[in-house]
Amino acid sequence: MTVETMSRALQAYAVPASRSLHATSLASIALCIGLWIRAKTVGEDERPNAERRALFVGLWPPMFWLIGDTVRRADRRRTRFGRARP
Repeated sequence: MTVETMSRALQAYAVPASRSLHATSLASIALCIGLWIRAKTVGEDERPNAERRALFVGLWPPMFWLIGDTVRRADRRRTRFGRARP
């Protein structure tokens, strides 16, 4: 099996990067909610740090979503102009 054949096989079964990034965005929303709920169960002295951690993770979803949209648009533009990925 040549390297080119292996590369084609991997591309055939690969999940598009945009879908992976959108899924990561949704997963980070769930993580943020989980951290926020957990912040309510910790002691008073640790609560501010736990809440800050949840808010920090809450900043991730828009970033991952926008990167996924950008990757999807770039893929569409490549295929529209006949420059499919190698």
